[in-house]
Amino acid sequence: MVSFSPPVRDLRFVLEELLEHRSLSLPVFEEASPELVEAVLEEAGKLAGEVWAPLNVSGDRQGCTRRDDGGVTLPDGFAEAYRAYAEGGWNGIGVAEAQGGQGLPEVVASSVQEMLHGANMALGLCPMLTAGAIEALAHHGSEAQKAIYLPRLVEGFWTGTMNLTEPQAGSDLSKVRTRAVPSDDVPGEYRLFGQKIFITWGEHEASENIVHLVLARTPNAPEGNKGISLFLVPKFLVDEEGSLGRRNDVICAAIEHKLGIHGSPTCTLSFGENDGAIGYLVGDEGRGLNHMFTMMNEARHKVGVQGIGVAERACQHAFAYALERVQGKAHGRESSISEHLDVRRMLLSMRARTDALRALALTCAAELDVARHAADEAERRAAQARVDVLIPVVKAFSTDQAVEIASLGVQVHGGMGYIEETGAAQLLRDARIAPIYEGTNGIQALDLAGRKLQRDGGAALARLIDDVEATAQALAASPELAHLSPGLAAGVADLRAAFAAVLEQGADPAQGADAIQAYATPFLSLVGHVLCAWQMGRAAFKAQAAIKAGSQEPFYAAKLASADYAIRHWLPVGRAQRAVIEAGMESLAAFDARSQ
Repeated sequence: MVSFSPPVRDLRFVLEELLEHRSLSLPVFEEASPELVEAVLEEAGKLAGEVWAPLNVSGDRQGCTRRDDGGVTLPDGFAEAYRAYAEGGWNGIGVAEAQGGQGLPEVVASSVQEMLHGANMALGLCPMLTAGAIEALAHHGSEAQKAIYLPRLVEGFWTGTMNLTEPQAGSDLSKVRTRAVPSDDVPGEYRLFGQKIFITWGEHEASENIVHLVLARTPNAPEGNKGISLFLVPKFLVDEEGSLGRRNDVICAAIEHKLGIHGSPTCTLSFGENDGAIGYLVGDEGRGLNHMFTMMNEARHKVGVQGIGVAERACQHAFAYALERVQGKAHGRESSISEHLDVRRMLLSMRARTDALRALALTCAAELDVARHAADEAERRAAQARVDVLIPVVKAFSTDQAVEIASLGVQVHGGMGYIEETGAAQLLRDARIAPIYEGTNGIQALDLAGRKLQRDGGAALARLIDDVEATAQALAASPELAHLSPGLAAGVADLRAAFAAVLEQGADPAQGADAIQAYATPFLSLVGHVLCAWQMGRAAFKAQAAIKAGSQEPFYAAKLASADYAIRHWLPVGRAQRAVIEAGMESLAAFDARSQ
C-alpha cells in the first residue's frame, strides 16, 4: 500500500512564489511570517502523513456502525486521530484571534486542509463541517450563542453539522418540513420535530458535543424559502456556563450505506421522537436559508480543496505503481510502465491538472483574505466579487477533475487498479461524492452562468479574463516561454466568445432561463480550463526564473512540464466547450425522456 506524502513543497511554491505571500501583507496578519507559515505546513504535513493517512484504508474497510442505543462507532483510530488534531490546535488556525483562533490567513488554512483531505478524506469531513458552523454562528449567532458555543467549536472539542436535506427536500429546500415549535415554558427555546438525511458526521463520539445547525419551519411560517429558519440544536444540552447537561431529543436513526467515504458517519437524524429536540433560533426568523448559505459558501470552497487533496493522493499512488511495475519493453529493453508514452500521458495529465487546480483554489483563498481583511473598502469589494465568481468554479471544476484524475489513477494500475487491495479504487469511490454534495456541480454552474454573471453583467469575470490575457501577452514576450502564449490566447478568445453568448442569451426575457440551464455546465468547464491554464502560465514564469537563477532542483523542470501540458494538451479539451455552447440548445429543448 502506497504511503501518502503531504505536498508541502508544492503548497509552498504556490504560497511563496506564485502568490508571493500576498495575504501576509495585510495588516491583520502582520505578526505572521513566511517562516511561520513554512513551519505550520511542515507540522500539518506530519499530522496528515503520520497520523491520519495510515487510517485511510482501514477506515474504508471497517466503516461505521450504528449501535442499538443510537450512537455510532467510528473505525478504529479515528476518534484518537481527530483528538490529536483538536489538541494540536489545528481546528482554529484560520479563525480570528478574537474568536479564539490562531488568526492565520485563509490561504494557509486551505493548504492545511488539502493535506488532511489527501491523507484521509472521510476523517477530514468532520472539521470541514465544523468550520462552516463556526462561520455561520460568527456571522448570525446571538452574543450568548457565540459566548457559549464558539470557543469549543473553534477548539475542535465540539464539532458542527449542517442539517438541510430531507427525503423530499434535496436541492429544493423550499420543501423542508421539519417543524420548530416555540416552547411554552422557556422564552427563546423551540422544540424541533422532523427528519434530516445525509448528515455528515451527524453522530459520533470523537468530540464532547455536536452542534447541529438545522433548517426548520415555525408554526405560522409561509410556504417556500421565506418560511425557513435556522436553529442551533446541541446533541447535549448546554447551560449558561457552557457545561454539558442531558442528552437532547435527537438520535441517529440510521447510517447511510455509501459508495465511498465509509469512515465518515453519514446519518439519518431524527429530531423529536419524544418531547421534541430543544433548539434555539439563529439570526432572524424566516432567513434561515440566507444564514445557512454563509456556512455553505465556506463549505463549497473546502469541497474543492478536498477534491484536490484526493487528486494529489491519486497522483502519488499512480506514480509509485508506474515506477515499480515492470511490463513490456521500451527502447528495446524491459522497463517499468512509466517508460511507455501512453502511461506518461496519463501521469503528466494527472500531475498537471492537480497542480493547476491547487493554484486556482489557493488563489481564491488569497482573495478571500483580501475580501475579509484589506484596509481599503474598494479593494475588499473587488476581491469579494472575484471570490463570488471563483467559488463555484473551484467547487465544481476541481471535484469533476478529481474524479477524472482518480479514474486515471485506476487506469494506470490496469487490472490491479480495479482490485480494492491496491487502494486506487477507494480514491475513485471517495472522490465521487464531491461533485454532488454542498450543491451539485450543475447547481454551481447555474450559479456562475446565471446569478453571478447576470447580476453584474459579467464585470468580475471580465476582469479575470483580462488578467489571463495579460499573462498570455507576457508569455509571448518571453523567449523561453513564447510557445505557451498561442494556446492561452486562444483560450481567452474562446472564453470571451462563450461569455458574450451566455450573457446575451441569458438576459433574453423569452428564453433566458432555458439558455442558462443549457449552457451553464459547458460554460463552467470552459472557465475552469482557461483559469487553470492561466495559473500554470504564471507558474511557468516562476519556474523559468528559478532555473535561470541557477536552481538545479528537478521540481522546477517538472513545473514547466506541467505548464506545457496544461496549456497545450489539456486546455484544448476545455476550449471545445465553446463549440458546445455555439451548437445551441435545440436538441435539449426537443428531448423528451418519456419517449426513450
